Amino acid sequence: MSLEVAVAAALFVGVVAYAVLGGADFGSGFFDLTAGSSRRGAELRTLVDHSIGPVWEANHVWLIYVLVIWWTGFPESFAAAMSTLVLPLLFALLGIVLRGASFAFRKYAETLGQARLFGVVFATSSVLTPFFLGTVAGGIASGRVPLDGTGDRWASWVNPTSLFGGVIAVGTCAFLAGVFLVAEAARRGQNRLADELRVRALLVGVVTGVVVFAALVPIADDAPTLSDGLAGRAAPLVVLAAVAGLATLALLWRRSYGAARLTAVTAVASVVSGWGIGQYPWLLVDEVRIADAAGATATLQGLLVAVGLAVVVVVPPLAYLFRLTQSEEWSRH
Repeated sequence: MSLEVAVAAALFVGVVAYAVLGGADFGSGFFDLTAGSSRRGAELRTLVDHSIGPVWEANHVWLIYVLVIWWTGFPESFAAAMSTLVLPLLFALLGIVLRGASFAFRKYAETLGQARLFGVVFATSSVLTPFFLGTVAGGIASGRVPLDGTGDRWASWVNPTSLFGGVIAVGTCAFLAGVFLVAEAARRGQNRLADELRVRALLVGVVTGVVVFAALVPIADDAPTLSDGLAGRAAPLVVLAAVAGLATLALLWRRSYGAARLTAVTAVASVVSGWGIGQYPWLLVDEVRIADAAGATATLQGLLVAVGLAVVVVVPPLAYLFRLTQSEEWSRH
């Protein structure tokens, strides 16, 4: 493996981590948004608060990680993407800011009206943010980001591949969150809520699966390079995503929630990884390859050292945080 590919692989590991961990957080907003009235949805919204409250800020570490490695290791392609895809990126950034602020403010709202307002902002932002991030991925994968940064500010992300990418991002986040919320409700002894969420997670999973595979048809015409990659080197990941997704639905149906979490993570990670492997060796599809977009050798070497240090310094505390929040003692609080 070349130095450039090693750095690109480290970057994409961060993309997958953010899709899984951040995605589960974003997806909780879908269930918050569709929970119903203040009284009817109170139990579910409380579950959402308790589930993501301790970890939602920590999950954004992966977004920072991805942006820093991309900017430092592949600066020209980073500048090109930031220029051409500035609109969906700004919309996503706005969504992240509004989501975080409203999530915090809702807990301290002085009136029910204020709590409702902050709740709507939180839930809506949680859905729109992954949508716009998905359109960014679609714009890159469909070859609409030229290296000189002069791509069309609208057509680069308002196109079949990008729009399907946005919808798939929302669906996969919601499905993943649904599985985690069902397991959390069952672990807390909220059996009625767990049964309700189980049905909704099954529906979301079926719809998302249909959309993922339906998207392969327009992508074949709109993003032929990606389509060829999905049918070639990334085909095993496409199959794995399908098998893991079906397994998750079966496990949810049988109420095997612990195992369903593992298969759901596998399904989402496979979908995201399939996109990355499918467009390899391109960094910006049909514009610049990974090897040609890389920065100086010393910079790439320094990045790999930094990644190694991050694995030692950052990953263990994050793992401990997730373990702590899943403990029975924490749940009782």
